[in-house]
Amino acid sequence: MLKFAANLSMMYTEHAFLDRYAAAAADGYAGVECMFPYEAPAAFVRERMDAAGVSQVLFNAPPGVASRGERGLAALPGRQDEFRAGIEQALSYATALACSQVHVMAGLMPEGAERGALLDCYRENLDWAARQARSAGVTVLIEPINTRDIPGYFLNRQDEAHQVVQAVNAPNLKVQMDLYHCQIVEGDVTAKLRQYLPTGRVGHVQIAGVPLRQEPDRGELDYGWIFSVLRELEYSGWIGCEYRPAAGTSAGLRWLAAARA
Repeated sequence: MLKFAANLSMMYTEHAFLDRYAAAAADGYAGVECMFPYEAPAAFVRERMDAAGVSQVLFNAPPGVASRGERGLAALPGRQDEFRAGIEQALSYATALACSQVHVMAGLMPEGAERGALLDCYRENLDWAARQARSAGVTVLIEPINTRDIPGYFLNRQDEAHQVVQAVNAPNLKVQMDLYHCQIVEGDVTAKLRQYLPTGRVGHVQIAGVPLRQEPDRGELDYGWIFSVLRELEYSGWIGCEYRPAAGTSAGLRWLAAARA
């Protein structure tokens, strides 16, 4: 049976952040994910999570200086101390929330930077992060993101992400496969699922309609077909619903009822 997790950064935004846990549970979600839970103390988040009876299955490590538009530090030379401090904060939250996966963002390529130097930094930082996370029972995830939503993002393609994971060769470093980003950059989503899920290197899948990032039943991807492929491939991980509802979140969940039928 497929397992769906509501993304509380994009869904249920009609509620305050901590109230979204109960709202997701009321719609039948057993798992939740979010981008950054750090606006509230971890103990407060855990209290709401437990009261709602849901599991926190994923969140992001701190992205750097958000007010400057930073989108991660992992591939940025000279920012290693900030990167490590962010990982330590993320692992502290992961322990408090019993969350076993943390997404580590690569960052934006600095103007004029040499990609090879950034790649070396990226691998070294991910190796360090994976070693720290291993003792906490946490898997580090990296995600290819399309260049339309985040121009200049360092990691864009599935093959690039899998090459990095293979090069670092840490058992708790995996790929976060967002099918929305994959469709925009590469397409051929079914073939990508068949290629990469059997490797065991995909730790998490995310979904959204393409191109507007709304409900999965809106847009050019046939998620009924995709869900059948995930069942065929016996995917047992979580499916994060990282989309912006076209109207109220609960009103747009017909697709979820169909997926569970």
